[in-house]
Amino acid sequence: MDNLFDLTGKTALVTGASSGLGADAARAYAKYGADVALLARRKDKLEALAEEIRRTGRKAFPVMCDVSDEGSVREAVNRAASEFGGIDILLNDAGTAVPGTMETLSAEDWDRAMNINVRGMFLMCKYIVPGMRARKYGKIVNIASVNAVIADKEPALARHVYNTSKAAVRGLTIALAASYMLDNITVNSIGPGLFESEMTENTLFANAAFLKTYNAIAPAGRPGERGELNGTIIYLSSEASSYVTGQHILVDGGVSIV
Repeated sequence: MDNLFDLTGKTALVTGASSGLGADAARAYAKYGADVALLARRKDKLEALAEEIRRTGRKAFPVMCDVSDEGSVREAVNRAASEFGGIDILLNDAGTAVPGTMETLSAEDWDRAMNINVRGMFLMCKYIVPGMRARKYGKIVNIASVNAVIADKEPALARHVYNTSKAAVRGLTIALAASYMLDNITVNSIGPGLFESEMTENTLFANAAFLKTYNAIAPAGRPGERGELNGTIIYLSSEASSYVTGQHILVDGGVSIV
């Protein structure tokens, strides 16, 4: 292939596609030639993004989905696969960040975060992997976090269930990678550092003291900017990474090394 990053003829399914990094990734998939199934809970935002992508000449199919609900996932995957004739790429981006320590978290908060961040990825893979195995092709990219490998010692910033859930994403990633490489399915995860999104704009980005400290510590001297995750996503979703599986690529401006 002349262009290892060309996704023409492929179909990508993106969860958490209604905003932030998920929406940006969906636009990137379309830019590189893929048709895109857009999954999230907010229909109006999905419809707007789908129309934007269609104007570029690519197909876009919005589907409302709660990734923590098995019936919702099964129906959404079936609809997307039927619309496009199969799913080649799965980007698991849907997630939530619940603040708190073990002492302050309620069991309900713990379950909610684990259900979205871990159970949701399990369910998406459960219903997409069989089709990939049948076609002997698949690219699964799981969005974890730099917080899968580092944590904040300040109690006010602690997110114990978030750290736990994102570490679990790594475990799921390597388990699937080991099982399905012979089916020509690669499974990798990405660990973003601090990026502005709906999940962070009113929490971490609204905390001036935290941002000052983060910028002072991070070798990049700043948070990530929109689009800076897309190169890694496209790499792991394309033939450029045909012999790469079970890996965790940190896109964090170096914050994990200091």
